[in-house]
Amino acid sequence: MKINSKSLFYLIFTCFVFNFLQAQTLTSVVLDSSTQKPIPYVTVLLNNSGVITNEEGRFLFQLNGDVTENDSLRVSCIGYESIGKPLNEFDGKVIYLSPKAIELKEVIVSNKNYTPREIIDLVEENLEKNYQYGYTKKRLFLRESYQNTIDKTNYSIKESTIDAFNKSFLDSVLRTVPKNDTYYTESLGDLYGNEDDDEQKLSLIKASELYDKSKRLDLENLEERFNQIIKKNVKTDSYFKVKSGLFGTKVDADELFEADIDSTDVNALNKQLEEKKKEKENQKEFFANYKRRTLGNLYSNLPIFKDTDYNVLQRPGRYDLTLEDFTYIGDKALYVISFSPKRSEEFKGKLYINSDDFALVKMEFENVTPLRKFKLLGVSLNEYLAKGSILFGKGDNGLYSLKYYEIIKGNKVGFKRPVRIIEKNKNVRGRRKQNELHLKIDAAFSGINRYEVVVFDTEPINEAQFESLSEDNNVLPQYMPNYNADFWKGYTIMEPNTAIKEFTSEVQLEK
Repeated sequence: MKINSKSLFYLIFTCFVFNFLQAQTLTSVVLDSSTQKPIPYVTVLLNNSGVITNEEGRFLFQLNGDVTENDSLRVSCIGYESIGKPLNEFDGKVIYLSPKAIELKEVIVSNKNYTPREIIDLVEENLEKNYQYGYTKKRLFLRESYQNTIDKTNYSIKESTIDAFNKSFLDSVLRTVPKNDTYYTESLGDLYGNEDDDEQKLSLIKASELYDKSKRLDLENLEERFNQIIKKNVKTDSYFKVKSGLFGTKVDADELFEADIDSTDVNALNKQLEEKKKEKENQKEFFANYKRRTLGNLYSNLPIFKDTDYNVLQRPGRYDLTLEDFTYIGDKALYVISFSPKRSEEFKGKLYINSDDFALVKMEFENVTPLRKFKLLGVSLNEYLAKGSILFGKGDNGLYSLKYYEIIKGNKVGFKRPVRIIEKNKNVRGRRKQNELHLKIDAAFSGINRYEVVVFDTEPINEAQFESLSEDNNVLPQYMPNYNADFWKGYTIMEPNTAIKEFTSEVQLEK
């Protein structure tokens, strides 16, 4: 049987479509057809379910059994021609979007020639009509990245009455502490509540954490060495005074010791097991509370709310506004307005506003001054960076809601002070002061934190439904020394970037 090239292509393509449907995974990268560069934060819809491409233009769909090769995949991004066609018409692992030509006449004819301030005022007037307010249930995915660096660790020993606490030991401490550390955590769950209200409820579905546990082991070994020195040189009924200049605090010695448990003491072992069980339950509660607070803080700071830090919609008079351009998302024309503070406001950026309904579709922002900065008595803090983007999308009910939120925060901390650690004991007659360690420290630390939220679905609920909901969070993040894509198999998330995929711990450890 003879097969021509066209038939061969069709056969190969049919196998490709069949295979990815069977595998229940659709993955691709979206590129600019002109520059061949990846397009970040593209909206990809399949049967009304959506994901967002990451900063490398990649996305991944977990497909359910109802998906067929005739189902429609729609790809759209501000400034590009949208694509919408059945799955079987996509011919590979790359999707190209073409930049959309801007036809100013269409925008000007269909709308009055508004000033930037008038456009902002119309956005503010139409907030209640355009956005999904009130109680909602949101299925979302949160990815957090933390990169910490020790920039400087200078010190000098002024006095030490414990021989083991010498320069050799302290130098080994500094060598043990990792100069750079990276930590990733990902969470999938349902967030319930009213976004402009402090009370939220979170039901976690699954979570993971990715970091190099070998670096934590170094710190644990260091802690053990420290405890051995303390046990040999410090009385158990002593207490410590930690002083730095005018400031001081008290620490009892028994807080530094863990009680030794006899392996034959069944009651003590049972008590320890019970405490570990309770500790694990507390960890679950702490983890859920932390994620709830993180999501609540991000949501409550959206620019459509009154108390937001990005208050250009509520306080346009405090900003210089410029109508820079027009662009499109699909067939909808958007105004592009830049804003910068006139006086004391903290952020500049761009607003992308639908010219038909005056809804804010996208916001890009970056701080122009440190969000917080102080230096007092040798302690300094500089929150120097906060930039990101916020994307809203329209649902089937015609209302807009959050689809994607990214913010990158940078901070620097300095500590240049003398520190005294004094052991005292009131039971030693005639000599309360036992030992002393006096240091002069000059240290500096910096960190970059990144938060990404993708909202897959938002549906309204009523207050009674919210009140009746009981949180039952029984999730702790699963540790991974390297990124494991199989962990999220069966779940739709935001595709990880290359840095996460290629993260490798120096020492492979069992869970």
